[in-house]
Amino acid sequence: MDPSSSSRFEEQSPEDDHMEDWLHLSSDSIGPQRSEVNGVDQKAEDGGKLKSKLISAWNSVKYGWSLKQKSHFSRSSPVTMLGHSYLLSHQVERDRFRRSFASLLWLTYRRSFPELGGCSLTTDSGWGCVLRTGQMLLAQGLLLHLLPGWTWSLGHHGLRDDMDLPESHPADSGWNIVEVPKRRSRKMSLGSLLDRRSEAIHRRVVSWFGDRPAAPFGVHQLVELGKSSGKKAGDWYGPSIVAHILRKAVAASGDVPNLAVYVAQDCTVYIEDVRRLCKQPLSGGCVGTSQSWKSVIILVPVRLGGQDLNPSYITCVKKLLTLECCIGIIGGKPKHSLFFVGFQDNHLLYLDPHYCQPTVDTTQDNFPLESFHCKYPRKMAFTRMDPSCTIGFYAKGQKDFESLCSAVSSVLSTSAEKYPMFTFSEGRSQEEEGSSNFTPTNNLTRILQKDTRRRSSTTSSSMDEFVLL
Repeated sequence: MDPSSSSRFEEQSPEDDHMEDWLHLSSDSIGPQRSEVNGVDQKAEDGGKLKSKLISAWNSVKYGWSLKQKSHFSRSSPVTMLGHSYLLSHQVERDRFRRSFASLLWLTYRRSFPELGGCSLTTDSGWGCVLRTGQMLLAQGLLLHLLPGWTWSLGHHGLRDDMDLPESHPADSGWNIVEVPKRRSRKMSLGSLLDRRSEAIHRRVVSWFGDRPAAPFGVHQLVELGKSSGKKAGDWYGPSIVAHILRKAVAASGDVPNLAVYVAQDCTVYIEDVRRLCKQPLSGGCVGTSQSWKSVIILVPVRLGGQDLNPSYITCVKKLLTLECCIGIIGGKPKHSLFFVGFQDNHLLYLDPHYCQPTVDTTQDNFPLESFHCKYPRKMAFTRMDPSCTIGFYAKGQKDFESLCSAVSSVLSTSAEKYPMFTFSEGRSQEEEGSSNFTPTNNLTRILQKDTRRRSSTTSSSMDEFVLL
């Protein structure tokens, strides 16, 4: 998934990558900046915009077609998704799974949004998929933070048969959800009032990811924050860089003052660093009170192998996804970023950001929400997973953080004999992460299979993000 993670990505020419899932487009290749536009440059800019539109159309056709294809699910094996298990042989469980999946925020490529700063790009199609998967992980953390236990009630009625399951007995064939009457009398009960409040928060969270410069977690803001890491619109963003961009975005936003983001260093979560981060004064609070602990999202960039995924880590990835504190994985397959949220047997469950949709004006009242939720659960074999990824966790309070450390450490103890995926360490890191400008370039530990260590010397030049053990 990470172009810097493998020499095979570096060696491919633009012609070889033509119309690939992750087309590397710098802002210079799309079109010149406005200050340099003249007669010749204007023609190049127009050509760049046309090329950008063609790429958007290609992604819409390619992924729009595959998006509606059914994934095959087993009735005999449970589906695990972000700490919850669903047995699809039971109708109630199937409906519960469908509703939970449809409640996840689905953030995809968009087109025709305001120009990104410093260039003429009006779409992230072809280059922004890791930013989008990062947004989805952050969105899941925000929903847990603001709406614990919430599911989208409106999305539940719009779900269809979008999973392919084996034939069953007639008594168990109730795949079609009972249609809801078009008109329903609804009393203003306490439940409906709570629903209205939840929907208002739901809309507000979605609006934070709107494709406009003012949105705190929108692609415009993420691209702007990426400039301090040497990135610009049209560049490829790795999962490690995106983790630090998300940390900066939350720190810079006043919308969630009681939430912090911590990014692990060298595959190590330094517990004292997290405590210092979370003990900072809350909005309107003071240190030393029972209310002074900030909620925290912990992001752990890892590399689970050399050229390919080390199979010994598959069991650990599964166990992490069974934890309620896990909020997903920014991962994918080579040249194709995906947001992993669960698994069934030896297949990962994911949301795909590559479907290019029209931009939605999230500043309007009652803007449509349908394009921010996906009804089609998709699966991918673990063996196709790229080893470069970022794993996310969420802790509401101090006790939750302590429970998280205990639960995750227990899982990691089974991950590998010599090289665990990552570790927890008492004390502080050598680097002062308190600075908002700190973005380490070597922030991953590269974990290799024994038979691939020799190959590392030939690919080290393209491994600038990783530290060799």
